[in-house]
Amino acid sequence: MKRAGNRQLWFTLLYAAVIAVLAYVLIYMPTPYMIYRPGSAEAVKPMVSVRNGDPAESGTFMMTTVSGSYANLLMLGLAKADSNAEVQTKESRLQGSSEDEYAARQVYYMDNSQSSAIEAAYKKAGVAYRIVPQYIYVLETAAGADPFFHPGDKIVEVNGEAVADSDDLQHILEGKKPGDSADVKLDRKGDTVSGKVKLTTVKDTASGEERTGFGVGIATLQKIVPEEAGHEITFSSTDVGGPSAGLMFTLEIYNQLTPGDLSKGYRIAGTGTIDENGKVGPIGGVVHKIVAADREHADIFFVPVDNAEAAEAKAKQIGTGMKLVPVRTLEDALSYLEQLPVKAK
Repeated sequence: MKRAGNRQLWFTLLYAAVIAVLAYVLIYMPTPYMIYRPGSAEAVKPMVSVRNGDPAESGTFMMTTVSGSYANLLMLGLAKADSNAEVQTKESRLQGSSEDEYAARQVYYMDNSQSSAIEAAYKKAGVAYRIVPQYIYVLETAAGADPFFHPGDKIVEVNGEAVADSDDLQHILEGKKPGDSADVKLDRKGDTVSGKVKLTTVKDTASGEERTGFGVGIATLQKIVPEEAGHEITFSSTDVGGPSAGLMFTLEIYNQLTPGDLSKGYRIAGTGTIDENGKVGPIGGVVHKIVAADREHADIFFVPVDNAEAAEAKAKQIGTGMKLVPVRTLEDALSYLEQLPVKAK
């Protein structure tokens, strides 16, 4: 009787161990893959504030996103049955960067995209503006750099002097040598962090010239300011990163800067980078953004010309009634909207 009870106990423990191992392998064991799926199609208007702008908008302009998640074995198996899922390696996403560096770069891309959208809208609307550097942003760290810096840091002061761009930094460090130290004040996620940093040799990627610096990858974040008060533009914070909402930001800003309503009652989604001259550039993940827009019942989808073929194939696959409009420039999108009739209610 006791022997039978022991055997039953061993079977129970073995069964529990097998279940635990399977759970680990299927759910918790890391893999080198990511799964991309359709994300969201979100109204841009709540993200943008245009002082003295015309708020009339019977329709909506929507930015579109891609959802990316790290994959376990179970998710990889399920993804094979999902026509909207795309599996890629983590390395294809990071391209040699760390997770923190990747995240910092996405924040920079979004901020830069917003600045370019403001410039493009101001130029088209005839609003004179100037570019004001705000601060130096740490994109990446490198071997030999002082570990004081983290990706995403904002460099506020060096040796007691405010720094807004790389010219300020170069001026402050003039005459310094590798091995010298500098007092640095940072903004790290809203907290002030101060420390003494050892300087090193850095090489200018454009000229190849060597000079003394921090040894970290940096970029200047800037603010676009109207010459005359009255048309200031601000963005609310967002968890979305990357540059691909540029076109849709520009359309929303321009719609508020000018009289009338370009949306004309339509649900208008889209994607595409934009530069200060209104040129629309290609993006990644367009097939997922098509699905996201269709799920939110978009009537129109603006797509960069270079992404049009893939977008049209996906639109045909899902059988959407959404109108795809390939564009090369902001002017292309505005011309299309201007000729649209007001949507019947």
